[in-house]
Amino acid sequence: MRPQIILFGDSITEQSFRPGGWGAALADNYSRKGSTKPPLATTIFFGANDAALSGRNNERQHVPVEEYKENLKKIVHHLKECSPNMLMLLITPPPVDEDGRMEYARSLYGEKTMKEPERTNEAAGVYAKHCIELAKELGLPSISLWSKMQETEGWQKKYLSDGLHLTAEGNAIVYNEVVKVFNQADLFASKMPYDFPHHSEIDAKNPEKAFQIQCS
Repeated sequence: MRPQIILFGDSITEQSFRPGGWGAALADNYSRKGSTKPPLATTIFFGANDAALSGRNNERQHVPVEEYKENLKKIVHHLKECSPNMLMLLITPPPVDEDGRMEYARSLYGEKTMKEPERTNEAAGVYAKHCIELAKELGLPSISLWSKMQETEGWQKKYLSDGLHLTAEGNAIVYNEVVKVFNQADLFASKMPYDFPHHSEIDAKNPEKAFQIQCS
């Protein structure tokens, strides 16, 4: 049975399965691997929408930060009930390039664009802080994407395509950090057996034998 890795999140997670995305890279890394205990892990990646500011043009997405934290806690508890041994990884929202968001909004709405961005990097940082705090409270691993990306000069354009969503380089950051956590939990893709034998192990005169060994 192939290992199940669940990616739970918003449009940033959705877009991770596009070419160059971190979700697609994970799927490739763990492809054809067998496991006896699915699901192996779940990434929980929310906050970018929750941190939209009240009173701005995307306020319908706004969730107060304490409610955001409580929602994450409920998600974790529900998943624990479903699969007690599954690795759960909390990922903070990324930083926000406010100029990039305004530039993107102007490309969509022209003169109707609001004068202030609907998100700020400061607000995203508050949600990131609460995400990390909750991970510590629950004893879970976490990735502070908000902090990690800002360690690089020019992160605004290097990692973000529209001030919020990820470029190929931004996706690579997430992938590398997720794999690092998975490896620390001994979920090395390289150590997992193939779910079907490699073609080099199959005897052309007796192909059934290789599959019998694999299933024994």
